[in-house]
Amino acid sequence: MEKWNHTTTGFFLIGIFPPNETGLLLFLLVVLIFLIAFLGNSTMILLIWLDHHLHTPMYFLLSQLSLMDLMYICCTVPKMAANFLSGDNSISLVACGFQSFCFLLIGGVEALLLAWMAIDRYVAICRPLHYHNLMNKRMYLLMISGSWVSSSINSIFHTTYILSMPYCKSRIINHFFCDIPAMVPLACMDTWAYEYTVMFSTNLFLFVPFLGIMASYGRVLYAVHHMRSSQGRKKAFTTCSIHLTVVTFYYAPFVYTYLRPRSLRSPEEDKNLAVFYTILTPMLNPIIYSLRNKEVLEALQRVFGRSLPQKE
Repeated sequence: MEKWNHTTTGFFLIGIFPPNETGLLLFLLVVLIFLIAFLGNSTMILLIWLDHHLHTPMYFLLSQLSLMDLMYICCTVPKMAANFLSGDNSISLVACGFQSFCFLLIGGVEALLLAWMAIDRYVAICRPLHYHNLMNKRMYLLMISGSWVSSSINSIFHTTYILSMPYCKSRIINHFFCDIPAMVPLACMDTWAYEYTVMFSTNLFLFVPFLGIMASYGRVLYAVHHMRSSQGRKKAFTTCSIHLTVVTFYYAPFVYTYLRPRSLRSPEEDKNLAVFYTILTPMLNPIIYSLRNKEVLEALQRVFGRSLPQKE
């Protein structure tokens, strides 16, 4: 086995499904969640594209969030399912690098998107008269492109470095995808300096946007509390609670996983948390935004109504 580890150019993923009936049931459950998430996020993107009432900066950012969730599940679940069905848990170096790059890219872009969505709500509620001047098409295209470019640079750096490390200890990754924190302990070199760069990137793409979100919603909640219109307060609280729910689902497991010292982490705990933010959250996000959002429900009725055959 040790000789094989030195000569191979790929890795083995332990996965999350035990090779028994329980594993098969878990596999079928993940496939069902995958289908729901794929259908829900695809529908959200299509709905925002087709219905002109949703052609606003907020819903444009929401469509990007749905795209991120689609990429999350397509980056991890198909390979995980293929490994389980085939009984072969190997993954090539190229495929591993692709998974790492996609995961870092999506995570960075989504964190920044959530911050931009919070700023959008701040401008809409606290500075409504200036909203259309500040949140114009040029501004939200700049938000999106800036998020993609900055996250791409970060992802390229980390993916290139992690694949260039010498892995002479083991090629067995105790995870269901090529997650960098799960790969670093396998390297036969001192990684303390690189781990500090990982911590710096995590703070830059998680903690800084989180501060922006908290600052924006602090101002929003203060403004909402002083609104005279009860209907306006209710609408603002509903919109903010939806977004804050999604923010909590995203940030809580990420922060708990990536901002803890390695000594306080365990591979099994990291895998379980990864299931939440890579599989469950992409399924929950479109449900949260559709069931608690009157505009989305009305858009569903309009688009769905047009697709139905008209009665004579």
